Amino acid sequence: MDLEAIQQALREARLDAWLFYDHHHRDPLAAAILGLPETGLVSRRWYYAIPAKGEPRKLVHRIESGKLDTLPGSKGMYSSWQELEQGLDAMLRRWQKIAMQYSPRNAIMYVSMVDAGTVELLRAMGKKIVSSADLVSRFQAVLSKEQIESHYEAQRALDEILEEGFLTIGNRARSGSPATEYEMMMWFQEAMKRAGLMTDHGPNVSVNENSSDSHYEPSAEGSRPIRSGDFVLIDIWARKDRPRTCWYDITWTGVVGRQPTDHERTIFAIVRDARNAAIEAVKDAYADGKAIAGFQADDAARGLIERAGYGQYFTHRTGHNIGAELHGSGAHLDNLETHDERRILPFTCFSVEPGIYLPEFGVRSEINMITGAHEAKVTGRVQTELLRI
Repeated sequence: MDLEAIQQALREARLDAWLFYDHHHRDPLAAAILGLPETGLVSRRWYYAIPAKGEPRKLVHRIESGKLDTLPGSKGMYSSWQELEQGLDAMLRRWQKIAMQYSPRNAIMYVSMVDAGTVELLRAMGKKIVSSADLVSRFQAVLSKEQIESHYEAQRALDEILEEGFLTIGNRARSGSPATEYEMMMWFQEAMKRAGLMTDHGPNVSVNENSSDSHYEPSAEGSRPIRSGDFVLIDIWARKDRPRTCWYDITWTGVVGRQPTDHERTIFAIVRDARNAAIEAVKDAYADGKAIAGFQADDAARGLIERAGYGQYFTHRTGHNIGAELHGSGAHLDNLETHDERRILPFTCFSVEPGIYLPEFGVRSEINMITGAHEAKVTGRVQTELLRI
């Protein structure tokens, strides 16, 4: 935990304090930001308040009194619920505007970790509870130099693996013994393992109408063969097999053993242009020194697809934050599933992945971007036309 940096962020945001609270590991963000174990017994409620100025304060149950001993600050203890409420009131008495892992109307559910009853209790004490969403982004989503380099390591390896995978699909299709979606998923997993990469599941290798399922994952039993003439989508993600490395997550589409149809080219072009519109929105904001929120980048891509008449077929957000978790704690490019007002911060990574999912096939074009102090850039290869496999 970087106490000095947290307190500086609180002062910049004009907040009195940031209150962390956990019970049965219901708030993994608290553990990550404070540097607490992600496992172990948390059978009683604990509270940790970091003020904008001054010493942090703890409130723990007497039978788990050492739970926060690794953290700086004074410690209060309780046993009964009455003593807990009295302890909270005393601990927070000097502060009125307090950040917590809370989102009004659950608008950004990724940070909504605090239960409604706790918020009610604190409001009854006269506290104004505000969302810690931007603070969480600052202390969870911002990447170190080592993490940024690990992203590029994964990018170089995975781009090569994907190219080899498309060659394998084409060779198998021409041989008369086509690979199935499931077989190629396993092929990719083995190739990633050999390259020192790890993944949690997948990848999504999908053919024809299966590519219309944006979260498709083939199974051994129901998997389709990938034959000449098929439309193919591959969504693949991995990171270097070391602690706290940054993920790389991409999607490419193509056709096997033929030229794309005019309709397929048209749909791909719309998706490509929508992707590029979001990329340029972020690049332009950084070049001009202006803040940009996640929802604004989503609007840039979604607006283009809607104007083309395919808005109903773009059924997910434009992108997600990427870090040591595939779907990280920073701003998502989203004005569909949520209205994500979090700023896209410097030194963060995220995907840009608009899609159009028709009944017969689906197109998604996914790249990753990393922001710097004054610029934003795409980190890997960029697909400009449908691939002929």
